[in-house]
Amino acid sequence: MIYFDNSATTKPYKEVLESFIKVSSEYFGNPSSLHEFGGKAERLLMQAREQIAHLLNVKHNEVYFTSGGTESNNLAIKGTALMHRKRGRHIITTGLEHASVKEAMDQLKELGFSISIIAPDKNGIVHAEDIEKEITPETILVSVMHVNNEIGSIQPIKKIGEMLKKHSRVLFHVDNVQGIGKVPLDLYQASVDLCTISAHKFHGLKGNGVLFIRDGLRLSPLLSGGNQEWKMRSGTENVAGIVAMAKALRLTINNMERRLSQIISIKRYIFEEMNKIEGITVHTPEKNSAPHIVNFSIEGFKAEVFVHALGERGIYISTTSACSSKKAAASSTLMAMGIPEKNAKSAVRISLSYDSTMEEAEVFVETVKETVIRLREVMKS
Repeated sequence: MIYFDNSATTKPYKEVLESFIKVSSEYFGNPSSLHEFGGKAERLLMQAREQIAHLLNVKHNEVYFTSGGTESNNLAIKGTALMHRKRGRHIITTGLEHASVKEAMDQLKELGFSISIIAPDKNGIVHAEDIEKEITPETILVSVMHVNNEIGSIQPIKKIGEMLKKHSRVLFHVDNVQGIGKVPLDLYQASVDLCTISAHKFHGLKGNGVLFIRDGLRLSPLLSGGNQEWKMRSGTENVAGIVAMAKALRLTINNMERRLSQIISIKRYIFEEMNKIEGITVHTPEKNSAPHIVNFSIEGFKAEVFVHALGERGIYISTTSACSSKKAAASSTLMAMGIPEKNAKSAVRISLSYDSTMEEAEVFVETVKETVIRLREVMKS
């Protein structure tokens, strides 16, 4: 099996699974309980928070645990909107965002908020000056993803953050689900107020995530109950999953330091080989793109046909994002970039991990060539 769908989810590290099992079986107490057994769980929770804060280079009280990227994005966006709605009801985002951002914005529109959507350029990049043009006295939030989940384009987060310093009343949210562990981002240097990450994108377990909330910033909670996470996110904490997430983040950042050049080489090879195949158009920009994603279209084929054909050969890739891959609609990201709808509907994505090898990439390239030829022959007959 060749698994090239790591942007959808990653295989948990063995050490991560071991941590989860140990904590689940030996430290299963409720961290809110007063007894010593609950206290042990609470200490593990505190240690994991400190570890993640250290890895993100932020304060421990800026790390809030959630169920994953979708909840973190919703808390950042809706929590800001509800808390600051008396100050303004205008939010700025981009045409590149994940469904959990886009649909949160749609819900806020129904509540009377105004949403400005910034179009990317042909390389899938938004520009700080285009965002600034949309800022009004009513603007309370700008939300921009760091790395696009479909084509891998890297947004100029630091430039946007620098620009927003001139507009101190506007908060800055970054969806960093695809960037964490692959593309470095200093949250303080980039003047980020809110930042989302999700454990299962860096070899942790599904159902765990983090929302970075800058110290002193207030949001309106979405979940009411036992006032966990400093009253920001009620619900008994998933201690085992959180401990496992801390370990996954540490291992991933270690791998980034040791193996980043390896996946850059693999991506470059695939990028160059796809460009050589007649009828294939690569949509991922050659510059300013993440080291693990390549998106391309195959002329004349529906994306799902090609995905299933490779799956029959034991190679697993995806169409758009995993959250949208079963929908027949064309990629909204590619459409926003000006890609024709026909091409957007035939686009597929490969996404690597630090465990990916050049040997796998070579097999992938040859299989793509063979599959394109075979499918074209089938279409002629």
